[in-house]
Amino acid sequence: MHPADGNDTHELYLMTDDLEAEIRSLTGKGVICSEPEQLVWGRRTTLALPGGGRLRLYQPRHARP
Repeated sequence: MHPADGNDTHELYLMTDDLEAEIRSLTGKGVICSEPEQLVWGRRTTLALPGGGRLRLYQPRHARP
């Protein structure tokens, strides 16, 4: 869990070792994923949830916690 940049909310991130493979697997099951973004700490995509929420999936560039 990470605090969001605004609105006093939190964001839930799931971690993967291979973002591209996860995106292929998820889209094959009908999950809508955003275009991957390259960030300082890794790459991420956003998944659309059926209820209208969002879930983030990322591949870290940092050491594992």
